Amino acid sequence: MPAHPHQTLQLARETLDIEANALLKLKERLDHRFVAAVDMLLGVQGRVVVTGMGKSGHIGRKIAATLASTGTPAMFVHPAEASHGDLGMIKVVDVVLAISNSGESDELVAILPVLKRQGVPLIAMTGGLTSALARHADVVLDCSVDKEACPLNLAPTASTTAQLAMGDALAVALLDARGFKPEDFARSHPGGSLGRRLLTHLSDVMRKGQDVPQVSPDAEFTTLMREMSSKGLGATSITDADGRVLGVFTDGDLRRLIEKGVDLRALKASDVMHANPHTIAQSALAVEAAELMELHRITSILVVDDHGRLCGAINSNDLMRAKVI
Repeated sequence: MPAHPHQTLQLARETLDIEANALLKLKERLDHRFVAAVDMLLGVQGRVVVTGMGKSGHIGRKIAATLASTGTPAMFVHPAEASHGDLGMIKVVDVVLAISNSGESDELVAILPVLKRQGVPLIAMTGGLTSALARHADVVLDCSVDKEACPLNLAPTASTTAQLAMGDALAVALLDARGFKPEDFARSHPGGSLGRRLLTHLSDVMRKGQDVPQVSPDAEFTTLMREMSSKGLGATSITDADGRVLGVFTDGDLRRLIEKGVDLRALKASDVMHANPHTIAQSALAVEAAELMELHRITSILVVDDHGRLCGAINSNDLMRAKVI
């Protein structure tokens, strides 16, 4: 039987309203306990061990992943597995972040006395403020909700949204306190687009050696054209005897000369080059080359060393192949 469009949209909007209201109330309840939890997590010498059962466990896995990717070493331990040997993974130098809406999950409650005897600090994220979990915790973060978004008020919905948001709030506060920067984030995401943008240096992707078009200032125009054509960069550099960049000549320059009707046969490289072209240091990130090319509306750029000597070249196609742009 197909869903009724009006009822479907109404339920969806009510779900979002319930969850949005739960988050607003969560925001209003934030107090010194949140600050204490952040301080505890900042001071951890080992790892943050996140644990939780069922849907809370799924949220816990995500929170652990978010913490780990933003500078706070973290891992998830399933409470049922902890009772069967995985408790050995938790050390006194760790901090446990336990998540349970009721705070009475049997599997979780079973390991609380052991954690307490070991002296492992415990942060509870729960809606059960008088629960066993809350009583054992050093810090309690109130994640209670008035009701679930589920029409039956049974399926964890608003409560898991509140847990997830609280976990994100912790991660962001810790990120800021640690002075975590985009480069740090990229180091933990080397396979992602941000990782490529912030970790790929020009020296990793630029053309080098014989692949870099280069002629002397007194080279004949035909020599310049052969060099530019054979290297496929759409441009060639003009350098002095020491390899310092004097100028550049591009496909666009050629087109403009032809449109003017200039007799090219008698010209030398020094006659047609653009002097003092845009260059970039070989130590720069590839994304910096992309930004420079976009700023100056050019499609290629020469790469130089600290002494201004040509050591490479790169164009927009190279950057696209490297998935930097």
